[in-house]
Order: sequence, then C-alpha cells, then structure tokens
Amino acid sequence: MKLRIKGNIVRLRLTRSEVSTVGEGGRVQEITLFGPQAQFCYTLEAVDTPQLEAEYSNNTLTVRVPRVMAHDWATTDLVGLSTEQKIAENVSLQLIIEKDFTCLNPRGEEDSDTFEHPQTGQLTC
Repeated sequence: MKLRIKGNIVRLRLTRSEVSTVGEGGRVQEITLFGPQAQFCYTLEAVDTPQLEAEYSNNTLTVRVPRVMAHDWATTDLVGLSTEQKIAENVSLQLIIEKDFTCLNPRGEEDSDTFEHPQTGQLTC
C-alpha cells in the first residue's frame, strides 16, 4: 500500500492482493520507521461503518471503508473510492483509495502485484 499526502488530501494505492484482502473484510497496514522509538503507521480496514472515514491517533492513520463498499470495489472494474470528510467549518479532508496500476514507463518500483494499466500499449506517461 502506498500513501500520498498533499495538504488535506490523503491517497492510498493498493496492490491486487491488498485490494482482495480489504474486499474480503480484512485490513492492510504499513509501518514507516523513523528511529528506534519513532514510527508512523497507516491502515486501511473494511468495517461496519456507514461511510468512508479517517482518524489519526497515536502516530497511526486509520482509514475505514464500509464492508459492502470494499467488496464492490474489489470485485468490479471500479478504480477508486473517494469522499470528503468535514473536520472543521470550511475545512475538509479528501480521502482517495485507488487500485495501484503498473507504471507505463518503469520507474524502478515493484510492479509485480499491481493492476494492469488500462492504457498499456497505447500511451506513455
């Protein structure tokens, strides 16, 4: 799972196996170590919740997706899920969860478990 943050936009990109895990009602997690006593964790989990939502607590970003929504996303051609979560008056957090596609131009990243890019063989980035 890859995490990208820019301002109040949080984007998660998941591989095939991670999408399958979440689609079956599970959770995926990554941990970034900054030192012996410092780490940042981010998690995506399918739970019984009415909407896509995020929470940050104890150095952990937890994104929750409704089980039905996760299953539909995992078993269809739907590329991503998104929402805006209001966090204060006139302030919201945009959450985006996407299937991770193989890069059209290899960049040295691991692509073995990614989804085939819909424009493979047609265009280059």
